[in-house]
Amino acid sequence: MTDNSRTALIGIIVEDELSVARLNEILHEYRRYIIGRMGVPYREKDISIISIAIDAEQSVISALSGKLGALEGVSTKTIYSKK
Repeated sequence: MTDNSRTALIGIIVEDELSVARLNEILHEYRRYIIGRMGVPYREKDISIISIAIDAEQSVISALSGKLGALEGVSTKTIYSKK
């Protein structure tokens, strides 16, 4: 990673199953920056909760979060490390 890279966590809530294929395509496009991914299906509420750990420049993280959040039925929130 570069000196300008940041470590962040992107929290994702998926409420529309039809958006999952596009979400996975977008994550694949950013795979070089992704440290790890965890997905938890919450069957009782028919949603999925996904967390993405990422290390990239802030502009890359913002672009990824924005693309994901623009999907129908998908909400995102990003938190950054202080280092």
